[in-house]
Amino acid sequence: MSSPVKDTAAMISGMAPFLDDALYHFCKGPEALLPQALASFREEEGLSLILTDTVARAEGLETELPMKRITLSVHSALDGVGLTAAVATVLADNGIACNMVAGYHHDHAFVPAADAERAVALLNVLAQGS
Repeated sequence: MSSPVKDTAAMISGMAPFLDDALYHFCKGPEALLPQALASFREEEGLSLILTDTVARAEGLETELPMKRITLSVHSALDGVGLTAAVATVLADNGIACNMVAGYHHDHAFVPAADAERAVALLNVLAQGS
């Protein structure tokens, strides 16, 4: 297992973005779907779930904004500074919405499915330039 990377330039140059083939949706969820969620977050307004397109559609949940997940393959340190900012900035500068989710090992950028290929290309350019 790799050690976490904390240096900003090293996180950016080593991010190796990987595009997941699946479609995802951010949904307001019922508790019963928690085991099927890729991720969840409890907010004051209720439970938010990230669900596959298949699950969201089967449950009749909102599917108006299909998202793709881009995993930043670098094992970024939880206290590392700058990776999220760099990713969000390059995507925002190019008109691409981005919802970041941090896991223990990796950060994940969820972008509108229609923009996913372009987002990966931009992130690869960012990684090569650092």
